Amino acid sequence: MRVILQRSKQASVKVEGTVTGAIDSGYVLLVGITHEDTVDDAKYVAGKIAQMRLFEDEEGKMNHSVLEVGGDILSVSQFTLYGDVKRGRRPSFTSAARPEIAEPLWHAFNDALRENGLTVETGVFGAMMDVELINDGPVTILVESK
Repeated sequence: MRVILQRSKQASVKVEGTVTGAIDSGYVLLVGITHEDTVDDAKYVAGKIAQMRLFEDEEGKMNHSVLEVGGDILSVSQFTLYGDVKRGRRPSFTSAARPEIAEPLWHAFNDALRENGLTVETGVFGAMMDVELINDGPVTILVESK
């Protein structure tokens, strides 16, 4: 599992012009799933994200988690995170899990975030989405399960 985490001041996702998820302060998560991923991977990454200290304290040091600051999550499935551009000019997506595998794992990941006490808004799996965000920092972190 591969997640691009972006700390945001505000974010939303639209499908066909309709907002399907929106948050104020928190994290935008672009979530890629590969063939070997399991529910255990989803739980591991969700727990890691819930506890990571990426928000500043009164001294300006990253000492607070998204839970501690009352932030929310906007989770967007993104198979293109497993795009391979080593050969040719068009990415190969053979490392991305097929939708029938990836979708249930993405839902399990979102459920695991909720089990860690987070409020989770989402995009729509497999849809063309417009994602808007105000990146805070910017702070962008890659979180992987393996």
